[in-house]
Amino acid sequence: MKLLRNLSFGLVVLLVVILAVATCLEKVQGTPFVAAHVYGSPWFVALWAVLAVVGLCYLSRRRLRASVWLLHGAFVLILSGALVTHLFGLQGSIHLRQGTSEDVSVFTDTDGAEHALPFGMRLEEFALEYYPGTVAPMDFVSTFTITDKERVCEGRVSMNHIFRYRHYRFYQSGYDTDRQGTTLSVSYDPWGIGLTYAGYVLLVVSFLLYFLDRQSAFRRLLRHPLLKKATTAAALFAACTFQAQAADMPRTLPRETAESFGHLYIYYNDRICPLQTVAKDFTVKLTGKSSYKGLTPEQVLTGWFFYYDSWKEEPCIRIKNRTVQRLLGIDGKTARLADFVGIEGYKLDADRLSVLEGKDKRVAEEANEKFSLVSGVATGSLWRIYPFRMQADTLGRGDRLAWYSLADRLPSTMSHEWSVFVRGSMNYVAEQVARKDFSAVDTLLLKIRRYQEREMGDTAPSAFRMQSERLYNRLNNSLPLAIASVMVGLLSFGYYCRRLMQGKAAGKWTDVSLLALLAVGMLYLAGLMALRGFVSGHVPLSNGHETMQGLAVCALSLTLCLHRRMPMAVPFGYLVCGLALMVSMMGESNPQVTSLLPVLASPLLSVHVAVIMTAYALLAFVMLNGVAALVLMSSHRDCRTEVERLQIVSQLMLYPAVFLLAIGIFIGAVWANVSWGRYWGWDPKEVWALITMLVYALMLHPASLPAFRRPVFFHAYAVGAFLCVLVTYFGVNFLLGGLHGYA
Repeated sequence: MKLLRNLSFGLVVLLVVILAVATCLEKVQGTPFVAAHVYGSPWFVALWAVLAVVGLCYLSRRRLRASVWLLHGAFVLILSGALVTHLFGLQGSIHLRQGTSEDVSVFTDTDGAEHALPFGMRLEEFALEYYPGTVAPMDFVSTFTITDKERVCEGRVSMNHIFRYRHYRFYQSGYDTDRQGTTLSVSYDPWGIGLTYAGYVLLVVSFLLYFLDRQSAFRRLLRHPLLKKATTAAALFAACTFQAQAADMPRTLPRETAESFGHLYIYYNDRICPLQTVAKDFTVKLTGKSSYKGLTPEQVLTGWFFYYDSWKEEPCIRIKNRTVQRLLGIDGKTARLADFVGIEGYKLDADRLSVLEGKDKRVAEEANEKFSLVSGVATGSLWRIYPFRMQADTLGRGDRLAWYSLADRLPSTMSHEWSVFVRGSMNYVAEQVARKDFSAVDTLLLKIRRYQEREMGDTAPSAFRMQSERLYNRLNNSLPLAIASVMVGLLSFGYYCRRLMQGKAAGKWTDVSLLALLAVGMLYLAGLMALRGFVSGHVPLSNGHETMQGLAVCALSLTLCLHRRMPMAVPFGYLVCGLALMVSMMGESNPQVTSLLPVLASPLLSVHVAVIMTAYALLAFVMLNGVAALVLMSSHRDCRTEVERLQIVSQLMLYPAVFLLAIGIFIGAVWANVSWGRYWGWDPKEVWALITMLVYALMLHPASLPAFRRPVFFHAYAVGAFLCVLVTYFGVNFLLGGLHGYA
C-alpha cells in the first residue's frame, strides 16, 4: 500500500519535472527535437501508462466513494484516448488547386510521407471573406467535391468549421497567394477522439457528483465548525509616481473643433473606427499618457497636422533609455522631433542602431517608430479617411471598400469630382484653420463625413457603435482604479490582521464601505468590458490585456459571492483586481481594439478563457490566504486556530479552482481540435497549464500526503505553487513562446 502510494505520487512529481524541463529545452533545441525525444518518445508514453496503471492499483486498495472513482477513471479514459490517437492516428495536409481535371487522393503526413485517401477531392472554390467595409480577413472558406466510387458529395471547410467524411476530418490551414488553391489539414483518428471526448464528459459528470456528494471532502469542509469565524487577509506592495506638467503650451485647435475631427470615420488596424481612437493611440504612443498638458488626444493629433512648426519644438516624445537619450542629445526623458535630426543627419539611422543591442536597440527602434508615426500624421499618410467603392478585381474579389489617405495615389476609376474633393478637402480645412474660422471647419468636416457615409453605405458602423467607442475611449483609464485597489487592499490587510491578532471582528461599517467600493469598481470594469466587446464585435477575452481585465472582474465577483462566509476575503478582491489591472497595462500601455483573428472567432475560446481566469482568481486567493497565514505565524502570537481556519478556507477554494482549471484545459483542447485538428499539441502554454493542475492537485490529497495536513507546510506550498500560475500566464508568453502568444 505504502509502496503504491509513493510510486503513484512520485511519478506525478517526476512528470512535472520532465514537463518543465522539456519546455525549457524546447526554447533551446527547438520544437522538433523535443517532440521527437520527449513528447513522442516511447519512454514518455510508457511513463504515462505506468502512472495510470499504478494509480489504479493504488485506488483499488482504498475505500473510495463512487464520485472519486469516476473522477480518476475519467483521467484514465482521457489518457487511453490519447494513447489510441498516438498509436493509430494520422496527421497531415492536402493541397488542392481550383480548375484541375484530376481528383487528389493522397495527403502528406507531418514526416513528409504520402498516404492514400479512399476517395478523391477536387477544389471547386476558395473564398476569402472580410469584415464589412475592411480588408481584414474574417474567414477562409474552401468548397470542394468528394468522389467516392459512384458517390459524389460536396464538402465545405472554414475556420472553426471542419468537414468529416469516413473518419477523416479536414480543417482550413492555408491558401495560395492567387487564391486559386487551398491547403487543408487532414486528421484520421476514428477511435481516439471518441475515447478522449468521453473522458471529458465523464470528468464533468464526476465533478458535479463530487460536489453534490454530502460525504465528499469538500462538503465536509463546508460543515467544519472553524468556518463560523473564518477570516482571510493578504499583503503585497505597489507604488506609482506622478510628474508635473510643464506650463508652456503648443498651438492647438479649440477643444470643440478638435472633438469634431474625432467624429470622422477612419480606417485603422483593419477596422473602421472614429478618428478619436487613432488620436488616443497616437497620444499614448508618443507621450505615454492619454492626454498631454491637459489637451485632449484630438487636440494633440490635429496640432501635429495643422501646427507642425510649433509641435516639432515641443518636448513630448517619451524616451526611457539613457543610451538613446545620449544619442539624441537630450538631458531628460522627453525629446523634441527636432532632436532626431542634427548637422550629421538623422541621429538614429541604421549605422548608429547597428552598434546597439538588447534593450538599447529595442528602445531605439521604438523611438524610430515614434518618429515615423509623427511623420505619418504630419504628412497626412496616416489619415485614411476617404473610402472608395472598388469594383471586382482579377483576383476574384468582388466589390470592396478601399480607404485612402491624403498622401495616397488615388485609383483611376475614381471620378474627377470626387478625386478633387479628396485632394482638396483637407487643404481647404487647413485654410479655414489658418483664418481661425472654426465654424467653417465644422461645416467642412460635416461634408467629409457625409462623403464617408455615402461611400460606405451598409458597411458603415452604426451611430450607436461609434458613440460607444468614443465613450469607451473616454472611460478606458484603469490606472487610478489599479492604484486605488492596491492601496485599499494594503490598508485593509493591515487593519484586518491587527483585528485578527487582537481576536476582534472587523467593524461593520468598515466591511460595508469596503464592499460598496468594491462593487462600484466591479461595475465600472464590467461596463468597460461590455463596451469593448460591443465595439470589437467579440467577447473581450482574446489577448493579454483583455484577459487580465477579465481576471480583475472575476476576482471582484468572487469576493462579492464569498464575503458572507469569508468577509476577510475582501482585501483579496482589491489586491487581485489592482495587480491584474497593473499587469494588463504593462504589456501594452494602450491596448488597441482590433478585429478578431479568424481562428479566434469561436465561442469555445471565450468559455475557455473565462473558466481559466476564474480558476486563476481562486488560486490567487489561495496564495494570498497563505501569505496571511505566514504573516500571522511570524507575529509570535498564538494564532494556531486562525491559521487552521485559513487552511480550511484555502482547501474550500482549491476544489473548485482545480476542477475549473481542468475543465478549462479540456475546453481549450476541444477548441484546438475544432480549429487545428488536434486536441493536444504539447505547446508550452498547454504543458504549463497541465503542470499547474498537477501541482495543485497534490494539495487535494491530504489523506495520502500527510504533509498537507500541517498548516505551515500547506500555506507555504500554496504560496510557492502560485509560481506555476505566473509561469503559465507570463513566463510562457515572454520567455518560452508558442502558439498562445496572443494570450
